[in-house]
Amino acid sequence: MGLFERYLSVWVALCIGTGVWLGHRVPNAFSHIAALEYAHVNLAMAVLIWLMIYPMMIQIDFSALKNVGKRPKGLLLTLVINWLIKPFTMALLGWLFFKGLFVNWVDPQSAEEYIAGMILLGVAPCTAMVFVWSQLTRGDANYTLVQVSINDLIMIVAFAPITAFLLGISDIQVPWETLLLSVILYVVLPLVAGVITRKRLNQANDSHRLQGFIRTLKPWSIIGLLATVVLLFGFQAQTILDTPLVIGLIAIPLLIQTYGIFAIAYFAAKKMKLPHNIAAPACMISTSNFFELAVAVAISLFGLHSGAALATVVGVLVEVPVMLSLVWFANRTRHWFDELEAFDNQSPK
Repeated sequence: MGLFERYLSVWVALCIGTGVWLGHRVPNAFSHIAALEYAHVNLAMAVLIWLMIYPMMIQIDFSALKNVGKRPKGLLLTLVINWLIKPFTMALLGWLFFKGLFVNWVDPQSAEEYIAGMILLGVAPCTAMVFVWSQLTRGDANYTLVQVSINDLIMIVAFAPITAFLLGISDIQVPWETLLLSVILYVVLPLVAGVITRKRLNQANDSHRLQGFIRTLKPWSIIGLLATVVLLFGFQAQTILDTPLVIGLIAIPLLIQTYGIFAIAYFAAKKMKLPHNIAAPACMISTSNFFELAVAVAISLFGLHSGAALATVVGVLVEVPVMLSLVWFANRTRHWFDELEAFDNQSPK
């Protein structure tokens, strides 16, 4: 691992502190950046996410995609966790904490909105950032692309009805512009750019040229991640400083949900004897959230300053540090899956 990857948690911690400090010291600058949006998609964030995932898209080999269908268990794991388990455990935890354990610390109206925000996070599986987590765990880039693509297709038809069911209302207004624009910006366009780049670099059948270009871009991918962290925490600096107790209360069930879902997915992946380069990205997809969509829906349904919007923002704040800890854990436990795969390969068929 290079310098960036080896000390990534340190850089992220520094960026969190820098983002909060800058957001407090120069709030107007972040307000102007936040205003650069279309259909609730922030354009500055879109550029940085592009910077993160474009190098990963270059690594995708379409000739290898045909082999994905030979290993469907990784796809099955992702779909079951994302659509049959995760939304419902998030709703259960929200109800348990804000209708039970924290009932004396928050008013009933705020509690309802916090639960709604948590549900919106739980029903929106991650899209763009998954490619970052996949790369950091040395995941199969081709398989990750298929997992993300299938999730996006399901999300288009399943997000609204599951959200409506869990919130107990029938008039959920999904910002389709946000959903479709995000998929185009964060998946389709970077993928097309990556395919074109890979094709041109491969014209001379020089694999060294392709790998050299990827190595050159790799640090910029990490820089994109770190700049994203600075922006996210800068946008919410005043909220973090003004309401630390509420943020802490919301963060507790979100942390339990995140680590709990990862534990379920990782245990299932081990039992299913998935190779690590499929198991790790599958678990990351199951664990992380499509926070752009969750925040946009919370604002459109409940308002910019609602408890639901705050809950989705807290989800954004905890996601990067938590996912980095899970990347570290997945990398440290790679041998669990290597041993299972070796044993499975030696077993008589």
